[in-house]
Amino acid sequence: MVTGSSKPQQRRGDTRQRIQDVTLELIAEQGYEKTSLREIAERLGVTKAALYYHFKTKEDILVSLFSDLVTPIDELIAWAKEQPHPVPLETKREILTRYGRELHKAAPLFRFMQENQAQVRELSIGENFKDRMHDLLAQLLPEEVSLTDRVRCFSALFSMHAGMFVLKDVEGDPEEKRLAILEVATDLVTQAHKG
Repeated sequence: MVTGSSKPQQRRGDTRQRIQDVTLELIAEQGYEKTSLREIAERLGVTKAALYYHFKTKEDILVSLFSDLVTPIDELIAWAKEQPHPVPLETKREILTRYGRELHKAAPLFRFMQENQAQVRELSIGENFKDRMHDLLAQLLPEEVSLTDRVRCFSALFSMHAGMFVLKDVEGDPEEKRLAILEVATDLVTQAHKG
């Protein structure tokens, strides 16, 4: 879980995830380009050779982070596709709730994506993530979709992403902020569903 600080919480004790967490921490502090494998190894208190055992390049670390991120999103999309069609409103609300939880857990990575869009595009991670967003959007759209309702559903997903950045420096309980963002997204999808 991510707290209000800018540093990611250590998710588990294994070395691979410690490397990922430290990499995101360093990138947040000094930027992607200025972060080196040597600095990552030093922050971890390991040799560069030990780091190479897990990851050969900084890009490999980022790709692994995105792979970890998209697994629960892929599971959510697969679950949503198995639900009755047309998709009931309660299912759409559940999709948004689950997606919001995943965004909250991966807040440092999403901040990286937002602040380093050029690097994300170069690594083709951005395109892969965009494809998943289209899949998720397809599950939220009403059966008879107007352009206005399409915009509402797209805006619901966008507001979930943008809300994390807009509200990160606003005083308040992180859970209350997450729920406020979810409420806005749910309202938009509800309006679209009712058409």
